[in-house]
Amino acid sequence: MLKFQTAGESHGQGLVAILSGLPAGLRIDFDSIDRDLKRRMGGYGRGGRMKIESDTAQFLSGVRHGQTIGSPLAVLIENRDWANWKEAMAVEDRPESRAKYKPLSTPRPGHADLAGSLKFNFRDARYVLERASARETAARVAVGAIARLLLRELGIEVASHVLAVGRVSLPAGSIPFEAVLALKNNDEIVLNCVDREIEQKMKAEVDLATQNRDTVGGVFEVRARGVPPGLGSCAQWDEKLDGQLAQAVMSIQAVKAVEIGAGVENSARFGSEVQDEIGYDREELCFTRKSNRAGGLEGGISNGEEIAVRGFLKPISTLRRPLQSVSFETREPVKAAYERSDVCVVPAAGVAGEAMVGFVLARALLEKFGGDSLEETRRNYTSYLEQVKRF
Repeated sequence: MLKFQTAGESHGQGLVAILSGLPAGLRIDFDSIDRDLKRRMGGYGRGGRMKIESDTAQFLSGVRHGQTIGSPLAVLIENRDWANWKEAMAVEDRPESRAKYKPLSTPRPGHADLAGSLKFNFRDARYVLERASARETAARVAVGAIARLLLRELGIEVASHVLAVGRVSLPAGSIPFEAVLALKNNDEIVLNCVDREIEQKMKAEVDLATQNRDTVGGVFEVRARGVPPGLGSCAQWDEKLDGQLAQAVMSIQAVKAVEIGAGVENSARFGSEVQDEIGYDREELCFTRKSNRAGGLEGGISNGEEIAVRGFLKPISTLRRPLQSVSFETREPVKAAYERSDVCVVPAAGVAGEAMVGFVLARALLEKFGGDSLEETRRNYTSYLEQVKRF
């Protein structure tokens, strides 16, 4: 089974991802992985941390002469900011480091500070926030970029775009996949919106939040084209592909809701207005749909249409104008702590969403077609597509 874990703290020495289950023979495009890491760091409203870091993926195992060898991949992303945190985040308990611990004893509303401190019995939320930080998504983006290399070998593309920032959103309507995919080629990432005029209004929303020493959230959408029918299962609750995708996107920091297809809008309509009617193309020998309100998933199974998953991102929790909190030590009312922070991270969250959707799709694909080598996997996949056409 394809699986991964990440390790590392926000201001530690670096982030590590271990990815296992990839078939041998997958060619690794190192530049495309680093480009995704750069995309995650970009976007209007990002904070000072992005001026320090310059993320690149270092492969420590699992790749030889540019291709996977069937063993686990270990990927390291170094934190350049570690130079400023060596004493505060020292692994060893050294007396000279204790005066530079940089403790955080006033938890921030909306962050993991208080809940995590209660869980682990720490009176210093630094122990919690270092791992709860969205800096962790850099490791996920590297993993997702690798997973999408596998998907691309089989003709599947995954891309994201921003639908809304604060009160500004794209008008309702279908966005062509090509327009979303083209955003990846932009050298300057503003807010990753396909409509430049709307993007400028989104930018003004970020400016307003900045002026008010506040933060702003929004909505991103991840689309996947070329996904065959039959991934996932209707047989068990945890095998349903829509459930797996929802959990993966919900796990991204600050995402508080997930929508597949037109799920929210569909809930207020009659059934006759919602279901995607079925047709058949006798030339292409495939079933067709008049619409895609289901977002490419029915009964927990991919149906061959584009997969569309939306993540709804709350405004991030660290504010330049801190909210009310309580001191761990005195239990007296105080203002919450302030850590260097961003104003808007919606485009970055979209890149993390691409990574998680790409990983889940690659895992489902390998569960159905997987072989020990890419050649074997491709053979299994091609055979299945022929079976579908002969149905």
